[in-house]
Amino acid sequence: MLDWYDAHRRDLPWRAKPGEVVDPYRVWLSEVMLQQTTVAAVTPRFLAWTARWPDFASLAAAEDADVMAAWAGLGYYARARNLVKAAKAVVAEHGGVFPRTEMELRALPGLGAYTAAAVAAIAFGERAVVVDANVERVVARLFAIQTPLPAARPAIRVAADSITPDAQAGDFAQAMMDLGSGICTSRAPKCLLCPIRAVCEGFKQGAPERLPVKAKKAAKPQRYGTIFWLERDGQVLLVRRPDKGLLGGMRAFPTGLWGDVAPGFEDAPAQADWRMLDVTVAHGFTHFDLQLTLAVATVEAHQPRVPTASEWWPIDELDTAGLPTVFAKAGKTIRRAA
Repeated sequence: MLDWYDAHRRDLPWRAKPGEVVDPYRVWLSEVMLQQTTVAAVTPRFLAWTARWPDFASLAAAEDADVMAAWAGLGYYARARNLVKAAKAVVAEHGGVFPRTEMELRALPGLGAYTAAAVAAIAFGERAVVVDANVERVVARLFAIQTPLPAARPAIRVAADSITPDAQAGDFAQAMMDLGSGICTSRAPKCLLCPIRAVCEGFKQGAPERLPVKAKKAAKPQRYGTIFWLERDGQVLLVRRPDKGLLGGMRAFPTGLWGDVAPGFEDAPAQADWRMLDVTVAHGFTHFDLQLTLAVATVEAHQPRVPTASEWWPIDELDTAGLPTVFAKAGKTIRRAA
């Protein structure tokens, strides 16, 4: 695997080239960003982020609102808040130097078992068992683990531990990630190009693509809500969502509770002549699907009574507000329908 990695390693902006010193900040940031999206999607966002906040000190000093806006579209916003908290802890408690061991890393906000292992191995060369989705797939096929996910994960980790070397654990982890990304893919794995085909039990059994076995997913619950677009003099009303909960601390359009039935005009942010558009916006979260009706109204120049945690934002500059994906999607839909 290590020989294969030397010849076929991906050139990624957070990955040190041969002979370069690994930057733990970039490793950590990339691992957090990649947890819910792809390398292709993360790469430009990573480059923009590190141009603005290139190290722990700059991120620790960043404004929360700026960080939240920069994170828009990258998944759970709690991860962005934890990035700032962890950066502050590194600066305040560790003199700006990232801890080296898994145990120390786990003590930082937002660093779970996987992220701590990945940083320890890749940034510091510590022996750590790194199992992301790509590695999970490779190991399940290599050992022909038949137990369905997620119940198979303890066995997959034990198997991954059994092949993780004491030296070059970081290169090994990245080699396994690259193998899973480019060759041992979910569909149509390129087994003839695989450097470990000869010892792969899944290949020997003739159907590696059916591993890992996945348990049937339960249908996600459907929820409904209303987004309120209140316009005034070329501006639209935005609110700050509560810090706790889904999309916490983000700017967004006002919306009532999301529940089992469509709420209509309930929880409108102000008295106005509201009307519903004949289009809706759908969005899938990890644990539920959401369908939103879109209510619009225009008010005169004098400001109506609106929620305290709100602001008027220029419509022509709405792209700079850092809205979460579902609200950005709703804003574009409303503007097209207007």
